[in-house]
Amino acid sequence: MYGYKCEYCDGIVQEKIVKREAFKHRRGFVILENVPVGVCNKCGHHYYHATLLYRVEEIALKKKLPERTELVPVASFA
Repeated sequence: MYGYKCEYCDGIVQEKIVKREAFKHRRGFVILENVPVGVCNKCGHHYYHATLLYRVEEIALKKKLPERTELVPVASFA
């Protein structure tokens, strides 16, 4: 699935299991854990397979229930 040249540098995209990855969806954020993503071995850019993005959409649209829900702290910068 991976092994192609990075579009931002001359690195190679390799599969890596990431402990936590946050995705922004029009209906909110979805966090996936232990997720396989493509990561450039030189610049670190992340690439996502379509099946991963479909899972994010299923959870965001409540077609698939999450294992748990976490609160996210928000604070003013100033």
